[in-house]
Amino acid sequence: MSDSGAPRTTAVLLAAGAGTRLGRGPKALLPFHGRTLVEVLAAVLLAGGCREVVTVLGADAATVRAGTDLSRHRVIDNPDWATGMGSSFRLGVAAAAPEDHVLMALVDQPGLTQETVARLLASHRPGRVTAAAYRGPDGTLRRGHPLLLDATLRAEAADSATGDAGARIFLQAHPDLIDLVDCSDLSGGEDLDTPDQLHLLD
Repeated sequence: MSDSGAPRTTAVLLAAGAGTRLGRGPKALLPFHGRTLVEVLAAVLLAGGCREVVTVLGADAATVRAGTDLSRHRVIDNPDWATGMGSSFRLGVAAAAPEDHVLMALVDQPGLTQETVARLLASHRPGRVTAAAYRGPDGTLRRGHPLLLDATLRAEAADSATGDAGARIFLQAHPDLIDLVDCSDLSGGEDLDTPDQLHLLD
């Protein structure tokens, strides 16, 4: 990606959910490192090498906009957020520059680091999907997020996104295209879904 003619990467930060299981409103607004979770993660994506961050809001979007400073990023609202992640995935991909690779990230992963983002960008091969992976208790490497979709694959991945499935259907159909990048030394890759996981914000 050092070639100036090579595609660059737009990050899409999916932050549209209501955080129902957590019970504290949209996760985007959770306090984290002196700011909100969505602000910190958007900054991490830029620092890791993405040229732009597209943040997709949904639940209580007006409240999230009012309570955050996302002036360095492009923010779009998903009026259909309640239908599941798929609609936010499609909107985010459509908003990215047409020639860019797309890095999909989730707002409920407070462990995301700029080193993880940079590692994925550096590891990416043309025509492939590059996914962060993390070792479970049994030592098995498991695919997680972020997920880097090659510019040539993003349209097909978006077309398959439906309901609560973002890239999952596309990835299940094309397992041969996925390169796993071990990021276990940087994070556990956990999602913040339930109250017993609030320690991830410490």
